[in-house]
Amino acid sequence: MVVEAISEFGKCEIAAEVTREERYANPGCGDGGGSFRKRQALGRAHHSRGEQGMRGILIKGYGGPEVLEYGDLPDPAPGPGEALIRVRVAGVNFTDVYQRTGTYLGTLPFTPGVEGVGTVEKLGRGVTSVHVGDRVGWVMLKGGYAELAVIPADRLVPIPASVDDRTAAAILLQGMTAHFLLRDCYRVTAGEWILIHAAAGGVGLLMTQIAHRIGARIIGTTSTNEKAALAREAGADEIVLYTKEDFQQAARRITGGAGVSVVYDSVGKTTFDESLDSLRPRGYMVLFGASSGAVSRVDPQILNRKGSLYLTRPTLGNYISTREELLGRATELFDWVSKGELKVRAEHDYPLADVAKAHADLEGRRTTGKILLTI
Repeated sequence: MVVEAISEFGKCEIAAEVTREERYANPGCGDGGGSFRKRQALGRAHHSRGEQGMRGILIKGYGGPEVLEYGDLPDPAPGPGEALIRVRVAGVNFTDVYQRTGTYLGTLPFTPGVEGVGTVEKLGRGVTSVHVGDRVGWVMLKGGYAELAVIPADRLVPIPASVDDRTAAAILLQGMTAHFLLRDCYRVTAGEWILIHAAAGGVGLLMTQIAHRIGARIIGTTSTNEKAALAREAGADEIVLYTKEDFQQAARRITGGAGVSVVYDSVGKTTFDESLDSLRPRGYMVLFGASSGAVSRVDPQILNRKGSLYLTRPTLGNYISTREELLGRATELFDWVSKGELKVRAEHDYPLADVAKAHADLEGRRTTGKILLTI
């Protein structure tokens, strides 16, 4: 899922953009911060007296996967407008990695995990949009790496009976990211050439399928022949193994020298310059991730020199800022999945206690599709 350099916690300082999910994700930032901190403090007090709490992950300091500490945590309680969720499955995303390493600075300690699916166990005062026993999911709100999570009720997405928990957890963040990137950030149309980096990744495979449905002509980049086969199966017209071929030259060759209409780049540092060079005049550079590192400062004049290009650095939060947008995107994705028109690849399941290995495998590019934690 991205979106990606943001300070989501702490002093509410933002390097790129402020989104609604950050106000909820940051106990000291915006709506509900004070009450959230009080509930946390009360939970710690109870826990310190020896009461058994939930199992979960706590990050006390930034660093590698080893900072993901698994153990007992105090049970949270929902406040007004919130719901307590018994988490069944949590998604693992690069956003979690950025928060763990301090790329997204914040207040320590915290429980990571910005995507989860589970069952409503308890309601706070005034909640009418969900009910105890409902299957629900959420995105862009921390706390998923634990047995229990408190989530604002208006950010919960009902899960239809036709979609199981694993599939829902695999599609919510990455699926909605693919949806807004192709539908709204730049509206892809039939017949135009587009370039999708990491086309065999979780977002990449979903984007490729959706772009293929639209009728776009797709160039996908991958690192191995095995990943290339997955991208082709998803609908990519051309594959470039960037370990063997310069993707910018390949994009020019494939398009007859014209360049692509849009590049979707989740890689960042190592692909950014050549991605710009792959675009047609007035093309769109959509930078939505930084798996290889952050992009250096950009002189806006470079966009002029390379053909009046457009550059955007979007975040999912700005495209699901209303409940109508949130439910609209989720509903369409679930409909495609239920009809078999969108295939979700989620072959990597880890128990919550093995979350450090899940992070290491994600960062080491040893997986394809979605990584899930079973809680």
